[in-house]
Amino acid sequence: MKKSWISSSFLLLSLSVVILLSGCSSKGDASSSKDGALNGKKETLKIKIADINTNPTFRVALDKGIFVKHGIDAELVNFGSPAEGVNALFIKQVDVAFGADFPLLNAVSKGDYSIIASAGLATDEASTEWKLFVQDDIKTAEELKGKKLSFIRGTFIPYLWDEYLKEHQLALSDVELIGQGAFDESYIALKQGAVDGAWFYGSVLNDKLGALAGVHELTDMSKTTVRLGMGIVAGNDFVTKNPEGIANFLAAVDEAGGYAQAHPDEVADLMYEEVKQPKESTIKDLPNNPWALGFTQAAYDSLTKQKKYMVDTGIIEKDFDLDHKLNLEPLTKALPEEVTYKK
Repeated sequence: MKKSWISSSFLLLSLSVVILLSGCSSKGDASSSKDGALNGKKETLKIKIADINTNPTFRVALDKGIFVKHGIDAELVNFGSPAEGVNALFIKQVDVAFGADFPLLNAVSKGDYSIIASAGLATDEASTEWKLFVQDDIKTAEELKGKKLSFIRGTFIPYLWDEYLKEHQLALSDVELIGQGAFDESYIALKQGAVDGAWFYGSVLNDKLGALAGVHELTDMSKTTVRLGMGIVAGNDFVTKNPEGIANFLAAVDEAGGYAQAHPDEVADLMYEEVKQPKESTIKDLPNNPWALGFTQAAYDSLTKQKKYMVDTGIIEKDFDLDHKLNLEPLTKALPEEVTYKK
């Protein structure tokens, strides 16, 4: 009995040592795995992105796992317009936002913000999506004199109105501009007769307006001289603290833009599922709105032209050096061949 007890005790002691050693080995492996993740893999960056319901790019990156692939833990925050999203940077509701040159320049003129990428220049094809709808009694641009015209606050639309009216020997002082927060407000105002004309963007709204009694399409932006770029803006502090993560974010957005163009049917299904946008509208809009990240001389020139207008008209109170408001280092790391502008 004594021998048997000693044997059993020795066996239990041996098993305990094995278990203890196994536990130490597991802890060591876990630690090594963690170190490996930090050293060999992308660190995850949590980022809040300003978005709008008609933009598929960020949704594609989220839905198709492109953000995760690049180490981005993304949260999309929806707004009525890109300009509202850019304004959300000021109260730190989001970390990055996108928009046309106008709201981007407005943002960087106000403080510690930088343009970190161009998302593409407005082409002739894309500009056809901007359509001017007016009340039926207005047949020519000249008949806009004395009328109430809608614009979305914080956007380039006042600039578009200014340029369009000049081409027809009118000035902004000849009309009354009525500011609104989003396209839905403009739609309702035009429908109710509270305004006489408004610019709209995207086939969903354009189709609704085409079927609306009492209004008609007068022209589109492709028939004007206005062409605007689009870009991405972020706070300097966020970019400085996360240079690697921002580079990964930009690489993910560029990949998502390419994926969207290559898979229109998938994107149409996604947009219908998430925001109930008609599939035919998504398929119609996609070719005219490609996202291709980079930064070129043409992108710089577009920003320069818009900045001059904003300074000349007092929208930007104090002029600034545009080069000092560009932070292209993360973009250069992510997509070196797409950054051809040199300061």
